[in-house]
Amino acid sequence: MTADEVGALLEQMASTAATGTGDEWRRTWTQLTEGLMDDGVVSDGTYAALPHLVEAAAALPPGQTVDFWVDMGFIMTADYMPPVPAYLAAGFSAALRLAERAATRSLLVAGAPARRYAHLALSCVAFTGHHIGPALQRLPDSQDSELLLVCPGCESDTEIPEFFVNPVRPPVEAPELPDPAPVRRAEHPWGEVAAALGQETPGEGWAPFLRVAREVAAAGVPSQSPGQAVLCLVAGLVAIKGAPEQAGEDWGRQLMSLTGYFRCWECELTWTIADGLVDNPDGARSLGPLAEAWTDSGWPAATGETASANGTRGAATRFRREGTALLAADGTLHSRIAVLSDSPPGSSEGVNSLAVVSRPGRPTLVAGAGDRGTVCLWDAVDGRLVHGPLPGHPDGIRSMTALPLADGRVLLASGGDTGTIAVWDPVTGRPVREPAGNWPGGVTGMCAATVPDGEPLLVTATPRGAVRLWNPDTGAAVGRLNPYGSPIRSIAAIPVSAGHTLIAAADTAGRVHMWDPAVEDPWEPGAAVQLSGRALDEGDHRAAAVAAVPTPDGTLLATGDDGGVVMLWDPATGHPVGDALPSSTGTAGIPAITAAMPYGGRTVLVVGNRWGRNLRIWEPESGTVRHIAMDVAITCLAIAGPDLIVGHDRGVLRLPLTRQ
Repeated sequence: MTADEVGALLEQMASTAATGTGDEWRRTWTQLTEGLMDDGVVSDGTYAALPHLVEAAAALPPGQTVDFWVDMGFIMTADYMPPVPAYLAAGFSAALRLAERAATRSLLVAGAPARRYAHLALSCVAFTGHHIGPALQRLPDSQDSELLLVCPGCESDTEIPEFFVNPVRPPVEAPELPDPAPVRRAEHPWGEVAAALGQETPGEGWAPFLRVAREVAAAGVPSQSPGQAVLCLVAGLVAIKGAPEQAGEDWGRQLMSLTGYFRCWECELTWTIADGLVDNPDGARSLGPLAEAWTDSGWPAATGETASANGTRGAATRFRREGTALLAADGTLHSRIAVLSDSPPGSSEGVNSLAVVSRPGRPTLVAGAGDRGTVCLWDAVDGRLVHGPLPGHPDGIRSMTALPLADGRVLLASGGDTGTIAVWDPVTGRPVREPAGNWPGGVTGMCAATVPDGEPLLVTATPRGAVRLWNPDTGAAVGRLNPYGSPIRSIAAIPVSAGHTLIAAADTAGRVHMWDPAVEDPWEPGAAVQLSGRALDEGDHRAAAVAAVPTPDGTLLATGDDGGVVMLWDPATGHPVGDALPSSTGTAGIPAITAAMPYGGRTVLVVGNRWGRNLRIWEPESGTVRHIAMDVAITCLAIAGPDLIVGHDRGVLRLPLTRQ
């Protein structure tokens, strides 16, 4: 930005003011704004240029300067503004007062499109210096319906999908102004705005919001006015002045929802949406966890209801960990968390893989391993270390699985990040064989498969696309799957009948493959049915993880994507079953999924994202979702009886799935 460029623009604006015609200045102004602000950062020269430009724009007809004032509003609410130099402070302050008067005149001229008019109204608010002005940056330009809020307490982002949905009635009551209401002492131009708000009512439910809007305008939008009240002013103006008339009323009603409340998904406290629209809002105070509020699932509800994919609701409850206690949102104790080990003994590593070893007549064991190639086994009930750390793997362990054999024995298999495979005896804690193999890319997944009239098999997958079948006792390769050679991210065994499992796998492109290990030719489908491509495409679902889901009526397949969505499938038909678990704030990332029927015959899925710190416990039949905020980075999940086993960056935790 140069002085010559600013001078040229001033000449064009003066010419337009003199003749009442001409649009050349608009194009020059648009080009000049790139020099005034770049990627949310205001340049130092802005403070010198704007007073001259504001004076020229104030002389133009009000209807011609809407875009100018909106652009200036975005500059005044930019992500970063350097301090105003002392020698420019007086002139710049006077320019803001002039901008407020001139922009308010534009505000009173009907005809601006409803969404642009909303930007103009918030720009006028920004010129007053009110702290809600930066909300201008959060209003969508297009038909986007999401709303992103920042918790004033913990600073976590909460994204509310489908927020701007044009409600027939306001979702909340109009906010109350403090008593006595603040009044701006200096002269201000908002009196005509207050008068305009009293001329008409756009429809049902508006009267109490317009009353607040008129009071705020008549007082001059003082800096002490609550953000909610100022948003009433913006919504009311859009509803009355936005064009065309119906669009103004519709968008104004949507903006009316901004006067409500939201509940932070992380700290579970409730705040005004106005406080969540700006950084470090003045006077922000939590309303506790019980006020009626929008949640990251998109439903305004005091009971914490969450929406499924088709809009049905189920109760959602949030929990957080404090030490060994798992606390509900109201602070009451849900259960106690047991630490199996802060880290595998003798090391400071975390646990990258888990397996649950259920042995007939013996205690269930939890096996865990990490980057150092050692294996530990704990008693699933009391958390006592049974074996470990067991050396023997030459590389870090990425995957594990239990291998029930026909003679009643149960072995434990582990796969390393350089492609080695080991088999362990969990009774003695000793390897059955020395680790063997050297498959490039490592072993990304393992599972146990059974075929009719045959021995159980170990199935391994690699990111290079090799999916092999092994005899667990001898270590001999007995077959291959994945004839297309797709690189595999996740693999699971899905029982379809007594003694017969199919193999499901998710590849790096998000496709899901179904194979039947009972057929010798990998090109033959056997009993395997591929998932519906149409259903995958309609849901834009690119699977990153697969898991078996036991139900009272048979085993389903679960697929999770990197966005946090989980779908259930019938392996017999390849079609989806029921509603998907939708994504919610904080659930995106590489998914970790486990499932069981731990109590009452109800199916439970536990979903996390690797290296995230939050879990969702989902009961598909009822739609209930429980959210648990952990204080560790989650790496893997398993279920042992009634307990959830969580592998994390420092060790292993066990927490009950039911209230104790």
